[in-house]
Amino acid sequence: MNTVRILLVGDSHGDRESLVYLKKLYSDYDYLIHLGDSELSPRDLEGYLCVKGNHDSFPETFIPFCRILEILGHRIYICHGHKDFPRYFKYENMIENARSQGCDTIFFGHVHVCQDKVQEGIRLLNPGSVYHNRDGTHPSYMTVAINEDGIHAERIDYIAPSKMNEKKGFLEKILERLAGRD
Repeated sequence: MNTVRILLVGDSHGDRESLVYLKKLYSDYDYLIHLGDSELSPRDLEGYLCVKGNHDSFPETFIPFCRILEILGHRIYICHGHKDFPRYFKYENMIENARSQGCDTIFFGHVHVCQDKVQEGIRLLNPGSVYHNRDGTHPSYMTVAINEDGIHAERIDYIAPSKMNEKKGFLEKILERLAGRD
């Protein structure tokens, strides 16, 4: 079975380390997609298929606000989201923009909350932010596999490589013990 594997990352807000790390970790994937608000130069985003977010300062001539990607019978609308929905979590305009392009799936960022849902018959995938999620969860990204069975997405918590080996403080140890995770 032919499977296309995709890394979805967004809202890294100047965090170059996360993009370098994820690019190395997922180097065998078919697509590495950044959903905007990298706040980095196009050179720093090399290897990523990108869209421009509201905090990105490079001209649209380098990186567009949206893209369409066709993979194994799926047409995917890729955007940051700030131009597609007027208020957070009000996705009707973005869905209509995608539908008018013949898309059945949307990859988007902007809200810093990981989401995988179907709304008005369109699949919405948002990996959250590798910088900071606004719903109090760990920073995150998403892996997506597309094959003849459909689109399969998985949220993955992002832990910066520089923090992986940090020693836990006294308070963290107590909280983990109380939560039964020690």
